Amino acid sequence: MPRAVLTGLRADAITAGYHPRHPVVTDYSLTVHPGQTAGLAGPSGSGKSTVARVLALLHKPFAGTVHLDDVPVTRYRGRAPREQRTRIGILFQQPRLSVDPRMTLRTAIAEPLRANGRPVDRVDELADLVMLTPELLGRRPHEVSDGQLQRACLARALALRPAYLICDEMTTMLDASTTAALVAVIRDYQRRTGAGVLAISHDTALLDRWADRVVRLDHRATRPG
Repeated sequence: MPRAVLTGLRADAITAGYHPRHPVVTDYSLTVHPGQTAGLAGPSGSGKSTVARVLALLHKPFAGTVHLDDVPVTRYRGRAPREQRTRIGILFQQPRLSVDPRMTLRTAIAEPLRANGRPVDRVDELADLVMLTPELLGRRPHEVSDGQLQRACLARALALRPAYLICDEMTTMLDASTTAALVAVIRDYQRRTGAGVLAISHDTALLDRWADRVVRLDHRATRPG
């Protein structure tokens, strides 16, 4: 089945958080355009991760709408249609909270392929893409560094060839060389696929180098509480 034409991943006037009387983000709008990187900056607690989870279809907003390639999203998390869920990849800040500690890196990378009934024979290709050696694929999370584990998480996020990739503070625990390497992998993926990227970070210098445009989310954009 041909993939939908990419027109953007868009949050329109979303209000979201963990209690409807005290939302973290109020009436906020943001668009991730195909082939471009949108940078989202802001201090801790400003709601950046909430925006990320809403756009990744992991968190239902109290108000507002998310559009995925001009199609409104009406269901979230496991209830979201598979064809929508698989079009968005997400990379979190803490890789050790993102991977089952019992899994090897090979199993972790293969997880979305297996869950969606796809062949798992791309694992070696994906590992090579993020510069993981074959020997590392047999190790478990506690046997590798944060940088190596985050490389595996990036490979997993790209496994289903998402049209949009959300990177939520993905470089916070990484050194400069690993950060540069992962950003280079994502840029190359964008060039080849036309994917849109949302890069969330408190590191404005990184976003200035990485993103095509940077917008800021701070407490003035949120309702107190």
